[in-house]
Amino acid sequence: MALRALLCCLGALWLGRPGLALPPGPAPAAGQFWHVTDLHLDPTYHITDDHTKVCASSKGTNASNPGPFGDVMCDSPYYLILSAFDFIKNSGQKASFMIWTGDSPPHVPVYELSTDTVITVIANMTTTVQSLFPNLQVFPALGNHDYWPQDQLPVFTSKVYNAVANLWKPWLDEEAIQTLKKGGFYSQKVSSNPNLRIISLNTNLYYGPNIVTLNRSDPANQFEWLENTLNISQQNNEKVYIIAHIPVGYLPFSMGTTAMREFYNEKLISIFRKYSSVIAGQFYGHTHKDSIMVLSDEKGSPVNSAFVAPAVTPVKGALQKQTNNPGVRLFQYDPHDYKLLDMLQFYLNLTDANLKGESNWQLEYTLTQTYDIEDLQPKSLYGLAKEFAALDSKKFMKYYNYYFVSYDSNVVCSDLCKAFQICAIMNLDRNSYVDCLKRYYIKHNL
Repeated sequence: MALRALLCCLGALWLGRPGLALPPGPAPAAGQFWHVTDLHLDPTYHITDDHTKVCASSKGTNASNPGPFGDVMCDSPYYLILSAFDFIKNSGQKASFMIWTGDSPPHVPVYELSTDTVITVIANMTTTVQSLFPNLQVFPALGNHDYWPQDQLPVFTSKVYNAVANLWKPWLDEEAIQTLKKGGFYSQKVSSNPNLRIISLNTNLYYGPNIVTLNRSDPANQFEWLENTLNISQQNNEKVYIIAHIPVGYLPFSMGTTAMREFYNEKLISIFRKYSSVIAGQFYGHTHKDSIMVLSDEKGSPVNSAFVAPAVTPVKGALQKQTNNPGVRLFQYDPHDYKLLDMLQFYLNLTDANLKGESNWQLEYTLTQTYDIEDLQPKSLYGLAKEFAALDSKKFMKYYNYYFVSYDSNVVCSDLCKAFQICAIMNLDRNSYVDCLKRYYIKHNL
């Protein structure tokens, strides 16, 4: 079934969608914002007896247990994405804004998509968000799948950059729209918080598979622009939240692998260290899993907190044992200095939702309560990571279960697995990461 043919018809699913709500609590003294990422809409998703044909994103693999809200072998049906946004809308939580860190199209072979199809998918997701949240400012970032061919985001203006700049006009000012058109990145003040700036980076320019940027020291001059923007924010006493799709640091599931090319990772880390007093938080997607990172300065003192949010899509590869339940999250911050105070992670038990035919999004955990820490400041997260490192740490066992968004409570992390996780949390640059593995876990030289 062609992707294009189905895209025009998604609006029909709006009818009769279920209302989802949390009991509204007292209005928090803290400011709040939502983070959603990796929607990965698969418009071909449909229930059929032939499980190899449920969705294009399974690439011919049998869907395992398809239901109205999706299947772990498939990207998101529209119904799942709509249930996530309906939950946010009806949660009773008052938020100042939302960040949305990319990847709207499905994981399908290149020939099944086109530039126009990718733009149509992003437009559909944008319209869905704007229709449900007409008065909410949303800050999007481009993902590596938000382009055709995937991963190949260019260093100059393109049809996709122009299209998203037009789609996202209601949320952005003219200067942000211009840099978005030019290189897929922008900075923008939060309307309700005049001293808070969002910097949306196009970290896809630094992604290994992006051959367009090979051997370029500063693709699209984004590093130079980032330093200038942070410098001005510093002079103007602004605080900054960094948002992007592909995270800095090391992937927590493999040894010595950065999410972006190592050279670019080192460059970004150096900029983030220099302006750590300006940057009040970093927020990423891409891995589909739930993880934290703490950036330390050259002397090893924690200076910045970073968060990788889990995906809405539950998709996994045919050879993978684990995936994630769909998740969305809510951050709480101090409205005076924009320090991050807490994070509430919500999730959908996909098996349960499909069984009952209704989506019951619920609170998975509240970060400070679950781990008994004071706030989300670098010092608190660094102390937590040290607790994780202890032998048989119960807190780490919880963390590893939440890493997969409570997909499988029986999952076990071996000593080597734990080494990768802990070192990825605490060490974002090469030297300290390698030292971490040598010092704590691996006796031979890397």
